[in-house]
Amino acid sequence: MLLLAAALLQTIALQAELHHVQGIVVDGDRLFVTSVDRAARKGLLSEFALPSGKLLRTVEVQQGDLFHPGGLDHDATSLWIPVAEYRPNSRASIQRRSKKTLDLISSFEVPDHVGALALSPDALILANWDARTFYRYTPAGKLISTSLNPNRTSYQDIKFRNGSIIASGLHPKPAPGGAVEFLDPATYAPTRTLEFQLTDRGTAFTHEGMDLVNHRLYFLPEDSPSRLFVFSLD
Repeated sequence: MLLLAAALLQTIALQAELHHVQGIVVDGDRLFVTSVDRAARKGLLSEFALPSGKLLRTVEVQQGDLFHPGGLDHDATSLWIPVAEYRPNSRASIQRRSKKTLDLISSFEVPDHVGALALSPDALILANWDARTFYRYTPAGKLISTSLNPNRTSYQDIKFRNGSIIASGLHPKPAPGGAVEFLDPATYAPTRTLEFQLTDRGTAFTHEGMDLVNHRLYFLPEDSPSRLFVFSLD
């Protein structure tokens, strides 16, 4: 397993108050963020401009008891977002939403809490609470396979990039910090790993939202005031 290095390039303060951050997608000069307001039982999808960090719009994504949005992914026109009950071993709705309007296009239900989602060329890859189990579904909602996570890292956000599953999460407690692991799509075994420690506020960089775009790693680990950290991969 190859260990990689990363250097912090930029820190962007988001110009809006977020609730508990869950996942991110970076799409050109836009940042999409999912967050949950547990007290109000609301799930939120927010869009920010980059690099200013200005809030452009926010929509609610909850459906009754399903109000916990997780790590999301995207294609050219759509955002794919899991919205689950706020407890393990529950259920989730996989929402497809328009990037242009943020409106709901379609959805299907999964009989487990889904905390993160990656869109591969041939399937949706879903990770449940603490990523103990991976599921593969067709975009239409048909289960393809179920696999136990062979790794100890609790993944919080996952993406499919350049032929690998990019999984960001936390080490088993009480170890501080976390890692970004590049997983073999067939076995989920790590082929490369980046270790990360804590921000200056004491939060693991890999605590919540993560994306990888053009050799840049983006992290949004903190609730309000939230900061987007941009790292360069060596």
